[in-house]
Amino acid sequence: MEFKLKVRLSLAALFVAAAFPVLSQVAPSSTEKYLPLEIGGGVAGFDTHYASNNPTWSYPQFSGRLFGPTVWADWYIGRVPRVLHGIGIEVEGRHLDYARSSSDPRLREDTGAGGIIYTWRHYPNFHPFGKALGGFGSIDFDIGDPYYHHDTRTFYVPGGGIEYRVWGDVWARGEYERQFWTGFGSGTLEPQGFTLGAVYDFRHAHFHRIQR
Repeated sequence: MEFKLKVRLSLAALFVAAAFPVLSQVAPSSTEKYLPLEIGGGVAGFDTHYASNNPTWSYPQFSGRLFGPTVWADWYIGRVPRVLHGIGIEVEGRHLDYARSSSDPRLREDTGAGGIIYTWRHYPNFHPFGKALGGFGSIDFDIGDPYYHHDTRTFYVPGGGIEYRVWGDVWARGEYERQFWTGFGSGTLEPQGFTLGAVYDFRHAHFHRIQR
């Protein structure tokens, strides 16, 4: 009797030992992932300024202000040396075609840019940042020449600003940029201005992924 009981217990133990790995493979497991991403949008107000090396080139039509929407996305790079924590890649697009103060009714700018952004995250509720981007711009204007009223140029732009936590992962953002459109006539086009908007930070939004 005792022998049969030992056999049954041994068989039961073997069955459990054999079944456990199978169950552990069949049952899905879950891991948490997050996106090191910020997406934002806002309104920009820019002065369009033409800096000429030739005093005979003067475009007073460009002396004005344009407003319009701006959108951007920042992807922060992980697994970098500690000194580089906060470095990321930014892309932005801007459309300036509203509330113009210039005498030129055709004046309009569209730009797209991308480059490096660095955010200082030492403080929990506000984050200063700086960035250096390069991009491509399109401008429409009327200088009295029927054959020349549109131009496209590459440009580079330094900028910086600050993000302030409003609630949870929602931040308010203000920034300043100055663009340099080189090779524009005999000088440079140098739009500059401020953008105010809001950002949603996905880095604390966890996503569950099922692994089998």
